[in-house]
Amino acid sequence: MSRLPQRIVCLTTETVEVLYALGEQERIVGISGYTVRPPQARKEKPKVFAFTSGDIAKILAVEPDLVLTFSDLQADIARDLIKAGIPVYALNMRSVDDILAMIETLGRLVGAEDRAQALVAGLEAQIAAARALAAERIARGGQRPRVYFEEWDEPLISGLRWVSELIEIAGGEDVFAERARSPLAADRRPTPEEVIAAAPDIIVGSWCGKHFRPERVAARPGWEAIPAVKQGRLHEIKSAIVLTPGPVAISEGLPLLEKILWPASA
Repeated sequence: MSRLPQRIVCLTTETVEVLYALGEQERIVGISGYTVRPPQARKEKPKVFAFTSGDIAKILAVEPDLVLTFSDLQADIARDLIKAGIPVYALNMRSVDDILAMIETLGRLVGAEDRAQALVAGLEAQIAAARALAAERIARGGQRPRVYFEEWDEPLISGLRWVSELIEIAGGEDVFAERARSPLAADRRPTPEEVIAAAPDIIVGSWCGKHFRPERVAARPGWEAIPAVKQGRLHEIKSAIVLTPGPVAISEGLPLLEKILWPASA
């Protein structure tokens, strides 16, 4: 009799994405209503929770033997599940390395270590290729494009750590790289004046849950002086791609950043 978990509830989209990629989707008996990857999961799996709110009874009703949660944002539901006798594994991806480690961890949890290692190896190869290509482009161009990544507009919130790292891998320079190291949004709130002073060459917007509006960004007082605004280099990457700390951030988010940073090469 297998001691591996057979009935898993995933309360964030990235663990659903990984379990499907590993061919272990049959173990999933419940997902978050915010799950977007892979698309078929929304059709195949019952939605038992939102992200930070919901009815614990819906989770208990599917009789999980493991619940996968994410970060301190789901600490309360993790506590309640533990009190109800449900095993919980809390993940906390903040960097590119954390994303890769999460894949390896899930592989071990479900007995799919080899497939997890293969998935990680593919992503690592993609990262290495992007770094090598970025080095060539920087050598030809003489410098890294300076990038301001905006996660939210009111108030301004700059990019998370894995996003900042992906910008660097793609050959750019995150103008608020130091702020990106903090997991707290409160620590990633530049003033409009600080963005102007940073003079980014490129602005990338990914407003979680709503469309990025480049015309509104360009119309902000004083922002007409920013090189990115002068040159019309304001771009959107969907939050479901780049703000999700799962394989998609690397497999799809990184190529999108490369195209934005190096349009002539693309």
